[in-house]
Order: sequence, then structure tokens, then C-alpha cells
Amino acid sequence: MSGAVQRGRAAGARLLVVLVGVLATLALAGPAQAHVGGEVAGSDFDGRVTSVQPPVPGVSVRVLEFGDSLELVNTTGTEVAVPGYSDEPYLRIGPDGVWRNAHSPATYINLDRFGRVTLPADADPRAEPEWVRVSTEPQYTWHDHRTHWMTEGQLPPAVAADPDQAQTVFAWTVPMRHGDTALTVRGVLTWSPPPPTALTWGLHLALAAAVAAAGLLARSPRPLGWALAAGGAAALWHAASTPEPPVTVSSHAAAVVSALLPAVTAALVAVLGRVAARRGRGVVAGLCAVVLGWLLLVQGLPDVDVLWSAHVATGGPELLARVAVAVLVAGGAGLVVGGLAAARRFRDPERARPQDPAPQPQPVA
Repeated sequence: MSGAVQRGRAAGARLLVVLVGVLATLALAGPAQAHVGGEVAGSDFDGRVTSVQPPVPGVSVRVLEFGDSLELVNTTGTEVAVPGYSDEPYLRIGPDGVWRNAHSPATYINLDRFGRVTLPADADPRAEPEWVRVSTEPQYTWHDHRTHWMTEGQLPPAVAADPDQAQTVFAWTVPMRHGDTALTVRGVLTWSPPPPTALTWGLHLALAAAVAAAGLLARSPRPLGWALAAGGAAALWHAASTPEPPVTVSSHAAAVVSALLPAVTAALVAVLGRVAARRGRGVVAGLCAVVLGWLLLVQGLPDVDVLWSAHVATGGPELLARVAVAVLVAGGAGLVVGGLAAARRFRDPERARPQDPAPQPQPVA
């Protein structure tokens, strides 16, 4: 094969990497956002519903985001009414959608996780309700401040006194009414100690250093190829195990696609880089590592709280969720550093191969 053809193929491979990077940028321009299963991926608090009394077939209530929100789904033909904090009318959830009282203080207080809002002048629990339709579906999610700890940056007194002990923070109740039947939703908020900080950061720094070394120190691009394969696998697992979005989220299908598209893109880049590494194409493998590392960081950083939290939002084993995010964040950073180094250190075999020495003149006998 002529040198011109070989150089053309190498240039084409590099151009392909650049095009993949451009496509990745376009793919992530919209979906680069927080964990699709909710606003947080990890927490030391955890909340759950313990009972709905009396149980009503077709009415389900669950806690989301480790206790930060309540989700109510009502598939019956009768409305469920939820009162505000002063027992004023707040929500009506039923066959014709969700109606919210514009005069209820809860309408505004519940817009913020910690209730940091200024109430409008007409927010009066004693005023005649003004119902505004906020959804056409019989389901709704809201921050109910009865279910979570409300003081930002401050632990509950019992937890602050003994943060290394798993404990119940408080039990809670939220009253509701299904038609003429009074319902009581009961739940509990708990605390669990987070993983040891020194161990967590030590492992992640070691992982980042090991991946970077594959491009900085390795004598061939093959170790970098294995790092690429691990990164692609972590991206796919992270997307597959991400909890499904709440049924109340808008554009449910779009939210699912936004989680899968970056992972599939990352897997394709990983395959391209792995093939290049096996063939000794160190420059192409290095460029793929840079693109993949960036893709992994974009996917992993919104969920970085998984690394130091006691509880993880995942559809699979918690340990695998932690490992996947560690590979995305620490491994992604290592791939960027190692990929840049590999693109400089390695040359394609055709360019790196030493030239045959010029023929020497033979002595005359």
C-alpha cells in the first residue's frame, strides 16, 4: 500500500473522530441536564410512604427525590383534594386534570424546595378559592414541605449530634380527601451516614490517575483501548439503570431519549477508539479518548452526588450505580488527559516506522 493511501486513511480516521465529536455536541446540547429520574441522584436523607389509609384502588402516592416531593396519581372517577398548610383548599386532582387554588399560600410556597418565596398580596387561605387548571392529566407532583427537612445547610439536631448513626428524622402525615372519604398518607424521613470521605476521594483520584496513565505512560495504545471500552460500558449501564422519569414529568418520552442518546453516542465513540487502539492507531485512539471523556463527564457530573451520598437513585444495584458514575467522572477526566497525551505521543505505524537506511556504496574490489 502506498504511503499516500496510508496517510489518506489516517487523515480520514481523524476526520471521522472530529465529526463524531461535532455530533456528540449537538446530541448533548439539549439533554445535558440533571438526572432524568429527578433533580438529585444521591442523598443522605430518604423518605417513603408507609401507608395510605384507607387504601383506595386507583389512587397511588409515592415519594420522589428522597422525600423532597410527593407524586399522586388518581385514575378513579372521583377527585382527590389536597389541603394546604392552613387547611385551605390547595389541589384538586381528578378525571378532568389538576386544579390549583391561586389564593392558597401553598401554591407559592411549594414552588421552592425550601419555601423561599415572597407571597403575593392575594395569597390568603381564607379567601374564596380561585381554581386554575395546571394539567389535563389526573396526576401531579409537588414539593410538600411536610415530608422533608426544611432548613437548608443545617442538619436536624439529632442527626447533628450523631451523624454516624442511621436514624429516623421524623414521621409525617399529609391529609387528603377522595370524594367524601378522608384519606391519611403516612410516611417517614430517615437519615443514613454517607461513605467515608477519604476512601471515596482516594478511590476516585486513583481511578482518574490510572486511566490518564494509559495515555501518558503506556508503550502502546492498547491500554487506552481498554479504558475506552470500560467508559462506553459505564455510559450504557448508567443510562439503562437510571430511574424512569415520574409519570407526571412533561415530555416523558423525550426525557427517556435524552438519557439514552448520550450513552449510545459514547458507546459508538468507545468502539471506534477501541478498534483504533487494537490496530495501533494511537492518534485516532487518543482523539476518541478525548471525545469520550468529555461525553462521560457531561453524563456523570449531574449525578456526581452519588459518589458521596448514602442513598442512590437507581434502577439497579446501588454499588453498580456508584461504580458507573465513578467511571463517568473520574474515568472521563482521565480519558481527556490520557487522550491528549496519546494523540501527541503516538504516531500511526506508517508514520512512526523508521525509514529504511539509504544504500551504502559498495567498496571496489
